[in-house]
Amino acid sequence: MFPSFLPPNTEQLTESTSIALAQNIKQIRVPTPLSEESILTSYICQGSGGIPILLIHGFDSSIFEFRRLLPKLSLEYETWAVDILGFGFTSRIPNIKFSPKTIKVHLYHFWKTLINQPVILVGASMGGAAAIDFTLTYPEVVKKLVLIDSAGIAGGSPLSKLMFPPLGYLATEFLRNPKVRQNISRAAYKNKSFASADAQACAALHLGMPNWSQALISFTKSGGYSSFRKELSKIEQPTLILWGDSDQILGTADAKKFQTSIKNNQLVWIEDSGHVPHLEQPETTARCILEWITGD
Repeated sequence: MFPSFLPPNTEQLTESTSIALAQNIKQIRVPTPLSEESILTSYICQGSGGIPILLIHGFDSSIFEFRRLLPKLSLEYETWAVDILGFGFTSRIPNIKFSPKTIKVHLYHFWKTLINQPVILVGASMGGAAAIDFTLTYPEVVKKLVLIDSAGIAGGSPLSKLMFPPLGYLATEFLRNPKVRQNISRAAYKNKSFASADAQACAALHLGMPNWSQALISFTKSGGYSSFRKELSKIEQPTLILWGDSDQILGTADAKKFQTSIKNNQLVWIEDSGHVPHLEQPETTARCILEWITGD
């Protein structure tokens, strides 16, 4: 029923969108200059036609984050989601250092291997910072940019100071704790009922993948994504900024900072939503993106 690389507790999924995404996840070996060994990369692609849309998930997350948004976008456009290096169900090769630099190199080679044409790049939370970094480095790849409650204004990782033995292990074990993850999940939503058992299962599936804790320690020790505040003016691509009006994770002030820093942008507030409007208000989020793409 589910791909063999997914952990056994995938059977705990109960919502139709979660089950459908799990059934359609694929893996491909992506050659990169990061390692002699190709990186077994997990992704999903649905839909056809139009400019391809590529979705980038947030910190300690996976493509399950887009289980409600991707099907709606794919009704009109070829839509991809990928587990970035060090996260989700993409393999974590021990000899690779996990950092923003290696993430964008892997993402570029994934794009080159499977898509190989300009995309509409959509990044959520830390995925927004990854999308900004990718756009600044490979501007020819990105036709338009969408930022959903994006990181990238404030830099650094608050966990980085804890990532040395034995605190690195203890920090990841703290993040593995179901009660901790439940609290984080509840904080991400305005409507706390969205922090359901199915949502918890989706958010925790990747924790059982080999080298999860080692990769998380490696990434946070790298310092994570720095502030792009001074570089945002270099973004030439039309940019849509979507922001939950009740974001309790990043707050709402950064939305205006992105608006004043990026040249060609449109800011849209998603009402009745917290940090993850693509999960809490997927229909509104999808409609905003699709209408913006077509210029309606």
